[in-house]
Amino acid sequence: MTRIRGRMVAAVAVTLLLAWLVLYPIIIVGTDAADAGAWHDFLTRRGEWAALWASIWISLVSVLLAAAIGIPLAFLFEWFDFPGRKTLGALIALPVVLPPLVGVIAFLFLYGESGFIARAIQALLHLEQAPWRLQGPAAILLVHAYSMYVYFYLFTRAGLARLDVSMLEAAQALGADRRRTLWGVVVPLLRPSLVGAALLTFMTSLGSFSAPYIFGGGFRVMTTQIVASKLNGDLPLAMVETVVLAVVAIVALLLLRRTEGNDIIVALGKGIAPRPRPIRSAGIRRLTTIAGWGLAVLLLLPHLTLGLVSLVPYGAWTTEILPPVINLENYRRLFSEPERLRPLWNSLWMATASTAVAVTLALAAGWLVVRRCLRLPWRQRSASLRRSSCASCWSGPLSFCRSPIWCAACRSPAAACSRRIGSSTRRRKKPPRVSGPVAGERSRA
Repeated sequence: MTRIRGRMVAAVAVTLLLAWLVLYPIIIVGTDAADAGAWHDFLTRRGEWAALWASIWISLVSVLLAAAIGIPLAFLFEWFDFPGRKTLGALIALPVVLPPLVGVIAFLFLYGESGFIARAIQALLHLEQAPWRLQGPAAILLVHAYSMYVYFYLFTRAGLARLDVSMLEAAQALGADRRRTLWGVVVPLLRPSLVGAALLTFMTSLGSFSAPYIFGGGFRVMTTQIVASKLNGDLPLAMVETVVLAVVAIVALLLLRRTEGNDIIVALGKGIAPRPRPIRSAGIRRLTTIAGWGLAVLLLLPHLTLGLVSLVPYGAWTTEILPPVINLENYRRLFSEPERLRPLWNSLWMATASTAVAVTLALAAGWLVVRRCLRLPWRQRSASLRRSSCASCWSGPLSFCRSPIWCAACRSPAAACSRRIGSSTRRRKKPPRVSGPVAGERSRA
């Protein structure tokens, strides 16, 4: 009784704290946005709708680009074995280390009009102007794809590491080729990871400010539109834009959560992930290694650019392709002047404190939710019910099980499960009724 009462107190405390952290700011914003004139201005201005549509399609394309880069990389580094796989797999995830503004500045110094790459091509081809301008939607999408593909890479690779090799073996034993195994077994199991990565990428892109602000130019999204409205002194319109952006985020969250489906996938197999397959061909293995290291260097160029620019004294680099002077003067000034070191110290302690608070709240809320959801109906299913679920998925042609996961759920080999279908789904025949003196004798017996 005391333990239950303590859980209730903890649940109420965490709920109130989350309500204060999440609901209170939303209520304040909603109250400030309750202005009929501001809503009229938002609904009648074309620029507002253009910025809203720009935020939506930029976020959707960012999800597609990040998925197109991150998912193949996850399969490559998780399922195939080649020299340097572990080192390259760690280097591929480094873009997530860069903060958003720092990553944008790195792209500006590297690919901007006055960056290293543009100046090198301009000098090589003897051009009078820079070969391109890093501006507009293409520049924003480039930065988003570089900084957000890591979500798909990490989520997909973690999902592949949790796969059960017995499911793949069951699919292959039933005659499924690699393509059908991929789309019929692997992709459904990876769906929670893919949905989580898509949700995180969409939300991050929807709230992105640094890339649209620096590279957008005349291209406006909702985040830059909110800042512009506030700078112009129209605070109610800025609050309306904030509410609209929050509504779009909530709708996207609900839609992506619905794609997870309502079916419960139970995987109770060996718990052994597939081993990476060695690339047997020496030429392909060498080519894969070279391509992997080249991709790692390409992805590390913004980090290397930041390191190089940090060694250039102020005012020493003007029109040259490479900086003429490199020294540690900037680092000396950073650590010797307190007014320059104070922002770094503030960032460190605020990041540490916010991480500690977030981890504590997440663990407390997760523990309370799990403790309340322990008595789920599906956790109390009997073996016969699990086998009936297995039989329902095996109701198609026996050449290939639609969902071999259920074979692991009933803890039976695929062939044994298929033979059990008849006995598990066949309706038992009732004994015939007997009337007359025989029935009386049986009743007396």
